[in-house]
Amino acid sequence: MNFQSKLPLAALWGDGTTSSSDGQRFPTGGRGKTFGHLNAKYGREPGVLFYTHVSDQYAPFHTKVITANVRDAMHVLDGLLYHLSELKIKEHYTDTAGYTEQVFALCHLLGFRFAPRIRDLGETRLYTPEVGSAYGLLEPLVAQRLNLRLIREHWDELRRLTASIKAGTVTASLILSKLASYPRQNGLALALRELGRVQRTLFTLEWLRDPELRRRVLAGLNKGEALHALKRAVAF
Repeated sequence: MNFQSKLPLAALWGDGTTSSSDGQRFPTGGRGKTFGHLNAKYGREPGVLFYTHVSDQYAPFHTKVITANVRDAMHVLDGLLYHLSELKIKEHYTDTAGYTEQVFALCHLLGFRFAPRIRDLGETRLYTPEVGSAYGLLEPLVAQRLNLRLIREHWDELRRLTASIKAGTVTASLILSKLASYPRQNGLALALRELGRVQRTLFTLEWLRDPELRRRVLAGLNKGEALHALKRAVAF
């Protein structure tokens, strides 16, 4: 991986600072104990999902085997934080399955620019500090007011959480799983969600006005799809 990233050919594809991630499922066959469990996307056929992070130089730098009934977003940060390569990723792309408001928040806190391609963006709602008539053509997209007080009150907890994830005391996927299972009134989970709404709103506005961002995200995701096609071709 590190050798490949230093090759002149790799430099023609990218500078190694952007990446994408996506899951690819491979059937396992047989009738194991999980056979018969219904998955909305894959049905009842047994299989495993390989969640892979790919650099803009077409190099996979982190792969994790996950169950097919878990949302991809839970594992986005693991690949960005815990890979063993020398890559310095700054911007990361996923499809819709790779994003949640919590992932937006943690990427911001950890210093990554998160840029997912969100399906049905026209139905996405924006969150603003104030709900009023000051947003012009965007008014139909404004959903509700942000609760910035929650972020302020739990800011120290958010910083401690970020430090724990960065230090490896707890993995990002584990904490996201735990936060998802917390009661709705959990303050830290709610504060992380609000911060994610801030970041998602800012990203959505930039996506709408910046065609270069849209091209960059699509190009990054296509590199991941090219790797999927190669793996599918040689799988047996």
